[in-house]
Amino acid sequence: MQYLISPSSHVASLDRIADRLNDLDPSALIDVDAAGRLRVSTLLPDAELLLALGMAGLLVAPCDVEQLPSECCGGCGG
Repeated sequence: MQYLISPSSHVASLDRIADRLNDLDPSALIDVDAAGRLRVSTLLPDAELLLALGMAGLLVAPCDVEQLPSECCGGCGG
């Protein structure tokens, strides 16, 4: 699943967040776009993603998380 997250506080350590997400989902990818929003690709459902972000020190409200539509074409069978 892909998420766009607009945290109300500054993202202090992207590495710390990435490490925590990778502990739970080794395939997770995270970066920050030009507007300062987090872009996350993970297998974690939104509730677990929020928990992981909180454990990494970034408090995010559920209303700050937007699940993006899938870009999967299904061609690989996944």
